[in-house]
This record gives sequence, C-alpha cells and structure tokens, in this order.
Amino acid sequence: MDDNHFNSTRRYDPEAIAKYYRYRPWLVIWRFLVIVLSFASFLLGVLWDKWQYDKVEDTPERATQLRKILTRLGPTFIKVGQALSTRPDLIRKDFLEELTKLQDQLPPFDNKKAISIIETELGQNINDIYSEISPRPVAAASLGQVYQARLRSGEVVAVKVQRPNLLPIITLDLFLMRWGASWLAPWLPLNLGHDLSLIVDEFGTKLFEEIDYINEGRNAERFATYFADDPSVKVPSIFWRYTTIHVLTLEWIDGLKLLDTEQIKAAGLDTDTLITVGVTSGLRQLLEFGFFHADPHPGNLFALKDGRMAYIDFGMMDQLEQDTKETLVDSVIHLINKDYQELAKDFVKLGFLAPDVDIQPIVPALEIVLGNIMGEKVKDFNFKTITDKFSELMYEYPFRVPAKFALIIRSLVTEEGLALSLNPNFRIVDVAYPYVARRLLKGESPALRRRLIEVLFKDGKFQWQRLENLIGIAQTDQNFDILPTAQLGLQYLLSEEGEFLRKKLILAMVEDDRIHTEEVTRLWGLIQDDFQPSRLFNIALGALAEFSTQRATAILPSVMAMTNNQKLN
Repeated sequence: MDDNHFNSTRRYDPEAIAKYYRYRPWLVIWRFLVIVLSFASFLLGVLWDKWQYDKVEDTPERATQLRKILTRLGPTFIKVGQALSTRPDLIRKDFLEELTKLQDQLPPFDNKKAISIIETELGQNINDIYSEISPRPVAAASLGQVYQARLRSGEVVAVKVQRPNLLPIITLDLFLMRWGASWLAPWLPLNLGHDLSLIVDEFGTKLFEEIDYINEGRNAERFATYFADDPSVKVPSIFWRYTTIHVLTLEWIDGLKLLDTEQIKAAGLDTDTLITVGVTSGLRQLLEFGFFHADPHPGNLFALKDGRMAYIDFGMMDQLEQDTKETLVDSVIHLINKDYQELAKDFVKLGFLAPDVDIQPIVPALEIVLGNIMGEKVKDFNFKTITDKFSELMYEYPFRVPAKFALIIRSLVTEEGLALSLNPNFRIVDVAYPYVARRLLKGESPALRRRLIEVLFKDGKFQWQRLENLIGIAQTDQNFDILPTAQLGLQYLLSEEGEFLRKKLILAMVEDDRIHTEEVTRLWGLIQDDFQPSRLFNIALGALAEFSTQRATAILPSVMAMTNNQKLN
C-alpha cells in the first residue's frame, strides 16, 4: 500500500484494508514471518539465559535486543514498548531502562528527507520559514521527529515532521493484528475474546488520527480550552500557518523529563506535587471533560521549572459520552459506599457486563475483590492491584473489556506507572479520593448534587460517618478550602432545589428520638480551624444575598418543627 492510497479519507477502515491485502498475500506472509522470527529469536535467547545464568540481571543484552526488535518492527510495536516502559511494577529494571529509550530516542530518518517534507508541505524554502533550525532532530519518536527552530517572526518553536510512508507498515500490522484477534478469540473464554477485534479497531482508529497533524493541532487547542482555568497545566500554542497533515509547528516547551528525578529535585520541584498535578489532570479529563490524553508516557509529559505540568503530544486522544462520565462518577461513589449491587449495575451500563447477565452471583465476588479498598488497607490499593484482581474475575465471571475502555485503562495504567517511577510508594487512591470528595462536596452541578445526596443517605437515614469521611479525605489536599464549599452548600440548602436535602438534614438532626449533638460536635472539630469569624460572616452574607422572603417563609415551618422536637426531648 502506498502512502496515498487512503489519503482521501485519512480514516481507519478495516474493511478497505482487508480488501487491499486480500489480493497481496505475499506482503502479509512476509510481514508475518518477519514478526514471528523476530520474537522467536528473542524467546530462544531468554530460554538460553535461564539455562546459562543463575540471575537474570546477568543478561542486560537481552533488554537491548528487545528494544531493537521493537524499533525494527516499526511504530505499532514501538507503541507497545512505550506502554511497557512506564510499568516498573511489571517490567524488569534493565528492560525498563532500555524501553524508556523508545519514548524519544529512536533512530531518526534522513535529515535531508525531513527538510524536503517541510518545504513541500509548507510550500516555501526552509530559509524563508526559519531564521534558524537545529541541524539534527532534538527528538525522534515512533511517528515523527522534532526540530527546534526560530520562525522569521521571532518565536521559538518545535517542528514535528512525520516519518515518510507510515501508512503501508501501519495498515499491514493492523491487518495482521485483526486477523490474529479473530483467530485467537474462539480459543479464549467468551468474555476475554469478545471485543478483541473491536479493541484492535479502536487502536487503529486512534493510530490513523495520530498521523493526521491537523487533527492533533485541533486536539491541542481543545485540550487547552478545558484547562484554561488550571494554572498547573501548560499546553503549547499551535502555529497554524506552518502546520499541515505531515508537519506540525507548536510552541517550544523548555521542560524537564519526568523520569529525571535528579534534575527535577535540582530545580527545586517536589515529585509528589508533580504526581498530584498529573493524576488530578488525568481525573479531570475522564470525569469532567470526557476528553482525555490516551498516551501519557514520559516522552509526552514534562515538568516546567515553575512547577507546572506540560503536555506536548495530542495525537492519541479519546472522547467519553456524558452518560459514561456520569456512570464512572457513580461507580466511584458506589465504591466509596461499598454498594456492590449498584456497582455491578454500573459495570453493566459501562459494558463490562452484558445487559442480560445475572449480576447476583457477581456481587459477592465484587465485595471480596473491592471490600478492603475503603477499609483499613486503603493505602495498599493501586490501579494495578485492582486490574490484577479483575483479571482473575474475568476467568470466573462474564466480565469483558469494552473497546472504548481499552484506551482508558491503558491511560490510567500508564499514568500510575509514571507516578510509581517518581515515587515507588505512590498510591493513586491518595489523589483520586480527595479529588472525588472535593467535587462531591462542592456540588457544582445538579448531577453532582444528586450524587452527594446518594452518598450521604442510605435507606433514608443520614450517614454522618460518610460526611466525616468525605471532609477528612478532601482535607488531605492542602489546596482544598472548605469555606467556598460551605457557601455553595448553604446556597443550595436555601434554594428550591435544596428543599429535599434541607428536610432530610432537619430530620437527621433528631432521628432515632435524639438530637445528634455528638455527630455535629465531631464535624465541627474537623472544620473549626478553617472557620474564622470574619470569613464565616462573608460566606453567610454571600449565601443570603439572593435569599428571598418567600423562601424564608417556606423554610420557617421546618425549622420550627425541629425546635419543637428539641424541646420535647
């Protein structure tokens, strides 16, 4: 397949690819043999090492061999290596160090060819575009290489040039992967083999999007819009005048590699703060925006000297629908509440379980797997732990991985792997739970307010301990300020929408025939240091600003009823 064969659509079409290679079996057979023989030599080498050496650490050349195999096989396999390079908990240290080189230390293609592509794509002589350009690429990745340059207008930019003739090798690999998936699926349990071809198609779709640099530029601007209110995240500007499908020009980012902990510490940056910024931005992408970076490996993320996190590659992004985002939030809430019946229903909605499956036998299994997450062992929880346990469940119960979630899981696993590289004691729950708690307590949307009510009430009774837990978890984030949250909460309680919660809270104060002064005292102990009299007055004033006489009249009977109950007790 020549590079122009599908240029008219630039979209992944598995049927068109299959039709093309159906009439070119010699290409398929040759590529298949190359892949099989490449990995056969590696596996034979590993077996030889086990026979020859007592310690695997004595065979560092094997890691180099694997990196060279993946590099030689091209972009599809390099992507796999990049994902593995962020998993220090899965990959041997010597392999990890070698695979990390796949992120931005790949062999560049010919410099003259790159300059020719730039001039052809932009329709100008190289000297008319730049006042200076680096004589060699500053980085080479799986799909392209990057030059540092200065535009004639003075801006310092990164010029990303795509490798020539990418489509032939990518489409052939995708064809073989899809063929392998269809061949392998019948031999796997139904739940494991169910979506293999769809997962390949999802990967193929994203790979085709990634080799369209105009699409990447649009993704970058959309991503920047979402994070416009977040001073901790930096997104480079796109120079559209110098951007085409095969050439991308963007603002130069002078940052530090996240895996270079010595340089990060020398710059006075705190690794735990960087982890928090990275994981929180990832959670915002999934649960707030529904538009997330699906390839957050260390070659695509940099620490700036002012403490910000910079994203620089937006080729592989994905979109979540609103109902999927809401169901993900629901699943976190049901996990916090230990409501495994509802959690099983969430898995059905998300596609991890078929709609017609009987969830009753699955609920006890979920309780066993997830039961300790919010208990005493919360510090032992990480995303790898949960994926490992679920992989065991998939053999016993009809769980499956929907194609849409293959990239999400890859993104989460990659982010956690990166965080573990910065801090081996990191636990994603330490950042995820405070984030969810803050969002619930702030109740910025009707959907979140409904979910807060769901958390705080069980079987019609107010759960004082859950409110204490939420506040305590949210306060583990030093940037969390409970006063604005209190103002939002007071405004909500005084609104028409808050009538249900208002009545429930009044009843909660006097339920079980007693006034719950002990619980209120404990809550006050949690928050009293934050409530300075002057700030408290301002918040009450703000909440009452729009409070009408009509609303006061509506609330007064409830307050009087509560007072009468207090007198009776």
